[in-house]
Amino acid sequence: MPKTKQPTQKQLMAVIQTQTAIAKLGLDLNAVMTLVAEQAQLITKAKGAVVELAEDGEMVYRAVSGGAAHLLGLRLNQENSLSGLCVAENKILYCEDSELDQRVDKIACRKVGLRSMAVVPLIHCGDAIGVLKIYAEQVAAFKEGDLQLLTLMSELIAAAMYHATRFGAQELYKLATQDQLTGLANRALFLDCLRQGLITAKQNNKKLGVLMIDMDGLKQINDEYGHRLGDAALKEIAERIKKSTRHDDLVARLGGDEFAVILSSVENQALAKTAMNRISETCGLPFVFENIDLKIGASLGLAIFPKDAEGIDQLIECADLNMYEDKRERKSVKIEK
Repeated sequence: MPKTKQPTQKQLMAVIQTQTAIAKLGLDLNAVMTLVAEQAQLITKAKGAVVELAEDGEMVYRAVSGGAAHLLGLRLNQENSLSGLCVAENKILYCEDSELDQRVDKIACRKVGLRSMAVVPLIHCGDAIGVLKIYAEQVAAFKEGDLQLLTLMSELIAAAMYHATRFGAQELYKLATQDQLTGLANRALFLDCLRQGLITAKQNNKKLGVLMIDMDGLKQINDEYGHRLGDAALKEIAERIKKSTRHDDLVARLGGDEFAVILSSVENQALAKTAMNRISETCGLPFVFENIDLKIGASLGLAIFPKDAEGIDQLIECADLNMYEDKRERKSVKIEK
């Protein structure tokens, strides 16, 4: 058990401030989980913090902060992890040294850069459905007070879950992986599906495409007409992208005016570009809302696995670079006109 050290007044005030911020987020469960992960990391001075949800025998990283930021959507076997054991036993668990603790996956810990960690269960309707975890690069980094703070933070998520839904884990999964405004997949689900898609593509020697999409015109609409009309334009773009893709493709809103599409099966680059052009044309069609003609459109960038890149980060970066090139070309065409 870690050495006793009670939470400071400053730390407890931070918990209260987090509770106030959560109240303003309403039923946006993904935003709540992300906020709590960020605050848990800051308050305990951890290297990183993660909210993991138990899904079909795996622990899935659904919200991340700090050193864990690049691991969003990561999946670990529930049976071989301290988080999975925390869910099974429904109690706080502490690992002082991952190299000596038989309950943890040492290889996974080394990949994350983790040496000590604490996990507390997330309770919904009496059941542990996930964990809030903090970790550090040092051995025995956390004290009893840190575990108390972690428990308080986990209860904030549990309260948000209770108020967001009373229909059990399936509804929670939907809220945790869905963009509240558009109903599309959120960033966490996008990265999760991209990881799984790349694994499948490698196993079956298939191609997979990623489209990064930046909505054009949102800032001007927000500045001139306000965020209500900006939200209407975002929802319209989301619907247009969704209608322009196939049923097997995943459409996500990554945040702000950023969207992405996973093209699940890409036979060749020409077909992928045809899909990209279809989305571009559809997004650029006239949009009239409450008798106001709103100028909207989209800049797109395509990357194909394995031709352009083989890793998740490299694939997204390549699509992003191509998207910014498309945006520059579109701006230069407008200037020439």
